[in-house]
Amino acid sequence: MNTPANTNDTSSDKLTQAKQIVDAMKSQIGQAVIGQETIIEETLICLLAGGHVLLEGVPGLGKTLLVKALAKTFQGDFRRIQFTPDLMPADVTGHTLFDPATSQFTTRKGPIFTNLLLADEINRAPAKTQSALLEVMQEQQVTIEGQTHALSAPFMVLATQNPLEQEGTYPLPEAQLDRFLLKVIIDYPTEAEEIKLLAQVTKSAANSQLETASVASVIPAKAIQSLQQLTASLTVDEKVVEYATRIIRATRNHPGISVGAGPRGGIALIRCAKAAALLAGRDFVLPDDIKHIALPALRHRIALTPELEIEGQTNDSVLIALLGQIAAPRL
Repeated sequence: MNTPANTNDTSSDKLTQAKQIVDAMKSQIGQAVIGQETIIEETLICLLAGGHVLLEGVPGLGKTLLVKALAKTFQGDFRRIQFTPDLMPADVTGHTLFDPATSQFTTRKGPIFTNLLLADEINRAPAKTQSALLEVMQEQQVTIEGQTHALSAPFMVLATQNPLEQEGTYPLPEAQLDRFLLKVIIDYPTEAEEIKLLAQVTKSAANSQLETASVASVIPAKAIQSLQQLTASLTVDEKVVEYATRIIRATRNHPGISVGAGPRGGIALIRCAKAAALLAGRDFVLPDDIKHIALPALRHRIALTPELEIEGQTNDSVLIALLGQIAAPRL
């Protein structure tokens, strides 16, 4: 297979340095998070692509730990919001208060003003609060009492939802799910990973959980923007764009899919494939990068027919079958 010609000004030195930085971040996160290599990689891909990620998994699988460790690798601020049925939009974005001492209104910024925000169990909050968060995710700014406040870069939301305990939840509609660049499924660790986890957590009587003390900072927060710009500059061959487009369009006609992916799904494929290429040390995207990221990029952008759901089919299984029917181009 011939390597596509490099048509941008990305130097090999910059690419090598960027890969070394991201590999170091991955390694440092692994100091705190036992196993879950795919989850760590997909989260880093989302960060490099400048998007937000929806994490789904049962409680206790290390979602909070992952976010805290990621924030520490680039000296970023981290905040967590526990979404509940009584959470109001102002609890997320902030509000103004009247100070009797100065007879002036002061703005109290909410937890949204951070680099990494963990929105825990986002589907337990009412739709109005969900919409407030998702609007901020899209606009990268907050309006409080008519005054606009820009968010500090980088800004990334990692929202979690629990696949169990469906009572008392407000499921995210398709239009809001589409705002997340990736949907990452966190599964139980392997037996070997769980043995290592138990040994590490219980080795000290005072240590009841995994911590991020051993995680070292790799780069300053401002440098993340440079990594994101480098990722966006990577080369994508026209055939690869056409391949991604065929996948997206196929979801709209595939048997068993009632709602297919929109154009934003194709954009997500390309953006994340660029990040996957950088992780591999390449300055161009291969069709395999598209395949590699297709499930997390598309699983939340499609809906199955009731018949397939009754049969026990999942979004992932249908997407895997669909990908097998679309020929990848040769470059």
